[in-house]
Amino acid sequence: MSLVCAISNEVPEHPCVSPVSNQVFERRLIEKYIAENGTDPMNGQPLSEEQLVDIKVSHPIRPKAPSATSIPAILKSLQDEWDAVMLHSFTLRQQLQTTRQELSHALYQHDAACRVIARLTKEVTAAREALATLKPQAGLVAPQAVPASQPAAAVSICLLLQDKATILTTERKKRGKTVPVDLVMAEDLSKYRQVASHAGLHSASVPGILALDLCPSDTNKVLTGGADKNVVVFDKNEEQIVATLKGHTKKVTSVIYHPSQSVVFSASPDTTIRVWSVTGGNCVQVVRAHEAGVTGLSLHATGDYLLSSSEDQYWAFSDIQTGRVLTKVTDESAGCALTCAQFHPDGLIFGTGTADSQIKIWDLKERTNVANFPGHSGPVTSIAFSENGYYLATGAQDCSLKLWDLRKLKNFKTITLDNNYEVKSLVFDQSGTYLAVGGSDIRVYICKQWSEVLNFTDHSGLVTGVAFGENAQFLSSAGMDRSLKFYSL
Repeated sequence: MSLVCAISNEVPEHPCVSPVSNQVFERRLIEKYIAENGTDPMNGQPLSEEQLVDIKVSHPIRPKAPSATSIPAILKSLQDEWDAVMLHSFTLRQQLQTTRQELSHALYQHDAACRVIARLTKEVTAAREALATLKPQAGLVAPQAVPASQPAAAVSICLLLQDKATILTTERKKRGKTVPVDLVMAEDLSKYRQVASHAGLHSASVPGILALDLCPSDTNKVLTGGADKNVVVFDKNEEQIVATLKGHTKKVTSVIYHPSQSVVFSASPDTTIRVWSVTGGNCVQVVRAHEAGVTGLSLHATGDYLLSSSEDQYWAFSDIQTGRVLTKVTDESAGCALTCAQFHPDGLIFGTGTADSQIKIWDLKERTNVANFPGHSGPVTSIAFSENGYYLATGAQDCSLKLWDLRKLKNFKTITLDNNYEVKSLVFDQSGTYLAVGGSDIRVYICKQWSEVLNFTDHSGLVTGVAFGENAQFLSSAGMDRSLKFYSL
C-alpha cells in the first residue's frame, strides 16, 4: 500500500507523519507550510518541524498511473484535466458574480443608511431651530398679542424692512413726477393683437395653467404653474422652455420670479412653498409654513422674504434663504380661510383676501390688522397694489372689481363686470398706468379714468394669469386652455 502526501496527493519521496493530525506529508512541503503558518495544514493545530516523525520505507518508487502507459491514455488524461480546470473556472466565475452582487447590495445599503442619517440630521436641526423660535412665535399667533421685547434678529429684520421702505418711497416720489419715456400710450395699447400662442408648456392630460409671472428685470422670461404639478420657465424671445421644475404633489396655484436672482417660487395646495434654482433646475428650499393649502404668495421688495396665505387661516412671513418661518399670524375673530395675499410696494404693509369677502390690511412690523375693506359679496380671488402705493384693486366672486384709496381707506370706484364673470388675476403695470384683469376674458383699464382700452377673448377657458412686459411693450396671459399668449402691436 503506497503512502500519499495529504498536501499534494502524490507519493512522497521523504515521507513524514504529523503527530498532531496523524497525516502523512512530503517533508519538503510540510516544512514550507510550517515555516509560513506554524500550524498543521489539516486541523490548524500548532506544529513545529521538530515534531515531525520520519517514516522509513524501502524502495520508495512511485507507482505509475496505469492510465498513463500510452499516448492515447496520456491525451485522455490531459483532456480530463482540461475539463476539470474549465469546470473549476466556471465555478470560480459564478462565485465571483455572487460576491459582486453581495458587495453591490452592501454598498447600496450603506449609501441608503448615509442618506437616512443625513435626512434625520437635517430634520433634527430644523426641529431645534423651530424649538428655539417657538416661544417668540407663540406670542404672535394672535395679532393683538405683540411681545414686549423682541429678539435681536427680529429687531434687525424690522430695521432692514424700514430702511428698504424709506428708499422705495423716495424713489417712487421721483418716478411719480414723470411718466416713463418708453411707456406705451393708451392709443397704441388699444391696437394690441395676439402675436404668439404656446400650448405645449404643460401636460395635455391634466390641462390648465393656473399661475403666471414675468421676471421683473427681464420680462422675456415667463414663469407658469400648472395643474400638472409642474413649474415651467419659458423664454419669450427664443420661444422655448428653459426649465421644467417638478416636485409639488398637487397643482401649482401661485408662482413668483425673483427680480435679481435666477430663482423662482411656487405654492400649492400640497401645503408647501418651494424655492427653485432655474439654472440648476432643482428645488433648493421647501418652506413648510402652513398646515393646509397655500392660496397666496408675495415676495418682499428686499427679495429675501416671502409672504404666504393659506386655507389654515394664517398668513406667514418666511426667510427664503433658510426656509425658516419668522412669524405666523391669524385673525382669531374672523375664523375663515385666507384666499390671497400681496405686499404693498413699500413692503411695510400688505393685504389679504378672505373667503368671507373681506380685504384686510396688516402692519408687518407690528403683526396687527390695521384696516378692513368690506364691500364684496363673495370670496376675494385677487388683490393688487398700484405702483404709486395709493390704490388697491380687488376682485371677488361677485362679478365686480373694486378700487380702494389707501389714504382715505374707502372704496372710490366699483367696476361691475358681466354676469357670471370670474376674476382670477389682477395686475398693475410697473408704472401704475394700466390695470389688467384676467378671468372670463382679458381686460385692460387705464388708471384714473378707469376706462377700458382692451378686451381679448382668445382663450377658450378661464384666464388665470395676466402680466405686463416692460413699459407695457406687450401683454401676456395664461389660462385653463393650457395656452400662454402674447399681445402687442
